Amino acid sequence: MNNNWFPPPSRPRPVEGGIQARSTRGAIAQTWWSERFIEVLEDIGIGNRLERGRTYARKGQVISLEVAPGSVTAQVQGSRPRPYRVRIGIPAFGKTEWTQAERALAGNAWYTAMLLSGEMPEDIEDVFTALGLSLFPDSSGDLSLDCSCPDQAVPCKHLAATFYLLAESFDDDPFAILAWRGREREDLLANLQAARTAGPPAADRAEQTSRPLAASIDTYFAAQADIRTPSPPATSPLALLDQLPALTLAVRGQSLTELLKPAYLTFGRGSQRQVPEG
Repeated sequence: MNNNWFPPPSRPRPVEGGIQARSTRGAIAQTWWSERFIEVLEDIGIGNRLERGRTYARKGQVISLEVAPGSVTAQVQGSRPRPYRVRIGIPAFGKTEWTQAERALAGNAWYTAMLLSGEMPEDIEDVFTALGLSLFPDSSGDLSLDCSCPDQAVPCKHLAATFYLLAESFDDDPFAILAWRGREREDLLANLQAARTAGPPAADRAEQTSRPLAASIDTYFAAQADIRTPSPPATSPLALLDQLPALTLAVRGQSLTELLKPAYLTFGRGSQRQVPEG
């Protein structure tokens, strides 16, 4: 008997319609947040083991992958008839922690605009760090890894394939990172909008509720309200005569100023009748 004989390596059963990795060679991540996730995995000693699951991920051996608060679950087809059950757990933030994070995000118009447009701000980690939270796992202790396969290695190739496809799913939807930590996309955006409406000063609220200029071109130069014509101040028709210096000129024993007063009074009454009322 040959003591050096080993059983041939098992091959996974083929899968139809499995989740197949897009990348056929090279790096997994395509966006900064996915790259950051891989970097974190490498720092905690898991990233270098993803190679074990690369083939499984590219062949479509992962049947299902679901991201939920605090948990990523998957089914991976191995060599046995029954697919293996995989779970990657992480602590989800509580309600108080998410309320603090959403207030901090809503307080910065740039973060809000980026998130509402479907982008992930590059320094969003700083917001969570300032609150004593970590968006990505800090250490291997932050992750709980479980697979129903008999492999003793952690992570096994089934877990590694799940990590591989999880990183690609973050490329497709950065909000999956936040969902993994406990906040779904719809809830996050609704809470950010509510916080922006109720929290910022009136100047910010006016900016949100004002109509875009493109939608107001037709009425931009039109009067927005009736403009009342102000009435001229009521002054005496004799005011100008009263400002004249004393005159020594007289006509038939009557001063020139006194002679002109009836004419000024007549002119004044005529001009008042012509001015429309305000």
